[in-house]
Amino acid sequence: MMKPWDTRYSFSLLILLSSIIFLCNGQDYGMVGEDGGGGGGDEPPPEMASCNGIFMSYSFGSREREYPHVKNVTAQSWAFKATAMIVNAGREELKGWQMFVGFRHKELIVSATGATPMEGDFPLDASNGTTFIGSSNPDLKTSIETAGDFTQISTNIEITGTLFGVSKAVTPMPRTIKLTNDGWECPDAKRKGGNMHVCCKRNPKLKTKTGPKTKFAPRRYGDLNIVYDVLQSFDSNYLAQVTIDNDNPLGRLDRWNLTWEWTRGEIINTMRGAYTYKKDPSECLYSKAGQYYKDLDFSQVINCQKKPAISDLPPEKKDDKVMGKLPYCCKNGTLLPPIMDPFKARSMFQLQVFKLPPDLNRTALYPPQHWKIDGILNPQYKCGAPVRVDASPFPDPTGLPAVTYAIASWQVVCNITKPKVQASRCCVSFSAFYNNSAVPCNTCACGCNDIDTDTCDAHRNPLLLPPDALLVPFENRTLKARAWARQNHMPVPKKLPCPDNCGVSINWHISTDYRNGWTARITVFNWRSFAFEDWFVAIDMGKAGPGYENVYSFNGTRVPPNNRTIMFQGLPGMNYLVGQVNGTNPIRDPAVPGKQQSVISFTKKNIKGLNIPEGDGFPTKLFFNGEECALPKHFPKKSSGHRRGISVLMSLVFATMAAFALMMD
Repeated sequence: MMKPWDTRYSFSLLILLSSIIFLCNGQDYGMVGEDGGGGGGDEPPPEMASCNGIFMSYSFGSREREYPHVKNVTAQSWAFKATAMIVNAGREELKGWQMFVGFRHKELIVSATGATPMEGDFPLDASNGTTFIGSSNPDLKTSIETAGDFTQISTNIEITGTLFGVSKAVTPMPRTIKLTNDGWECPDAKRKGGNMHVCCKRNPKLKTKTGPKTKFAPRRYGDLNIVYDVLQSFDSNYLAQVTIDNDNPLGRLDRWNLTWEWTRGEIINTMRGAYTYKKDPSECLYSKAGQYYKDLDFSQVINCQKKPAISDLPPEKKDDKVMGKLPYCCKNGTLLPPIMDPFKARSMFQLQVFKLPPDLNRTALYPPQHWKIDGILNPQYKCGAPVRVDASPFPDPTGLPAVTYAIASWQVVCNITKPKVQASRCCVSFSAFYNNSAVPCNTCACGCNDIDTDTCDAHRNPLLLPPDALLVPFENRTLKARAWARQNHMPVPKKLPCPDNCGVSINWHISTDYRNGWTARITVFNWRSFAFEDWFVAIDMGKAGPGYENVYSFNGTRVPPNNRTIMFQGLPGMNYLVGQVNGTNPIRDPAVPGKQQSVISFTKKNIKGLNIPEGDGFPTKLFFNGEECALPKHFPKKSSGHRRGISVLMSLVFATMAAFALMMD
């Protein structure tokens, strides 16, 4: 005979069932998307309920004092953690979201899960703010089309970094947060304590450019655009093609050097159109790839480094059946501005990539990360993270009027950064017919890291020079500088200024100034031992730019859109800027730099208030091969009338000596 359950057991079962029902009845936003896609550890703020658009929030988490501990509050560093969130609470899918966080405490972002910074790789200097883009979840769908799936409509960004200059009693919050996608506008973010939020909405009055609908993020365009296309894919390997496009009218790379980082143990088996600097079979044998690919002949493998260094092939390899035979390759790493030569503005190479477990699947495709590219004497580029874009189209290889698409494509956008003080690679000196002294390049214009500053002053302004002193290397100018200072009653410090340390210098000399126009002379000096092929100089003349008329020994081209910038390049047969050579008698005579020189004429017609001696006759910016050169801090002053005859004479002497030196080359 069965006995009825004890009352206390029935009561315990009732409590257990009630607990299960209670736990299953709520929606926990913190349990989904631990990899960065979808909610965080807390429920969404109540303010999100009233947002019909894109909701964004920033919450400061914690901070800890970092070493070294200093008494100066502004110099003390703190390790901090914060969380940012972006949620699509509207009716329209958001493609390629871009969230700007206006950091203002000298923040250095070390990591950010669920997103990557648009401006570059970690660690990232975010002193002036940074824009995050989605890595695992670049597009935010709507709640309507996903049945409220929070993992598809939101992204959490867990931020870790370092900040400076904030006392312990102050909560270091950003200045603002906003959505930077075209067609959206955001009000001022509302802040309460360590939290801030904003609701951004589509601006109905703003007409956005509507292009074809894309499956992935739309392509962006910067100064240098790199596309990583997967052309063929197999279980254990794939064939990729890298295309580098120079889209800046003044951008340039010579002997480009490209590096990236493999994040999943990949190796480069073969390569066409480029080569790696290091090929070490032993490095491959002792790697994870060596343990997995036991039957592979690693003596033939191109590279097994985690961070390979890749360069373009020389022209003689263009028709090589193994390494060459690829369009846009084999130009010795030269990328010219498109207005100079559209064909030389692109570079291309292919590589066969071997993968490792657990990525042995045709669809397991991951591009390399942390891209960096630079040249010999060129602008400094800062590259963003690779972003998945729609597959690149190619002409059908059969010649039929059909289009073939890549299997997968990623885009890396690189932009030119402005050189920091004493970090340029070229410099400018100023001189004029109305002053008998030349203003040389700034002290340490290109850095003084390799100089013993005990013997020279890295912070003192350079000494004024006679114009002919610009024709000799810096180490041969000391006697001329001292004699010139005594002759013109100028003080000479006990510790002389350090040199400019630039491989290339440009002298800008104002030759004449009359009522209807004026002329200038530009001289380019190459102090390096190698030549520059297809060199160019670009000058931004500011107010005087529209008056440019002609250049007599170079080719001159106005650079759109404002036409204030003029590009100069060598005439056919004179496009080589030769390197420095020894003097006639190396023991006695100073080294002779490579030189190119021309006179440039300008008109004053239709330009009001143009004052050449007061600065309008000097460039506001000057570029050599795309690199922005350091300009002097001062202009030559207009001397009194009794010195004018001397200055004209010195101008003629300088021009004669430069012309003679050019003829001797």
